[in-house]
Amino acid sequence: MQNLKEKMVTALSLPKEIALDMPVITTTGRGELSIENYKALLEFTDTKIRIRTRAGIVVVNGERLILKQITSENLLITGRVAGVSYE
Repeated sequence: MQNLKEKMVTALSLPKEIALDMPVITTTGRGELSIENYKALLEFTDTKIRIRTRAGIVVVNGERLILKQITSENLLITGRVAGVSYE
């Protein structure tokens, strides 16, 4: 079913982040990271943040990480972002 939906989205040239509820991750330098379309905040420390998304778990590593803004659809993380990985 999911494969059919992805094919339809591609054929109709629809934005995947909207039609498939996929995450959009935007970084501004090393000091700010935004994640749109997240599902749940799983872990939060000042050096590691784990976030569940439809595409899997996103892990943000760094120093002095702060959740500056949390809404039902977006997270804004500030601090020194060292890396982003996926589980």
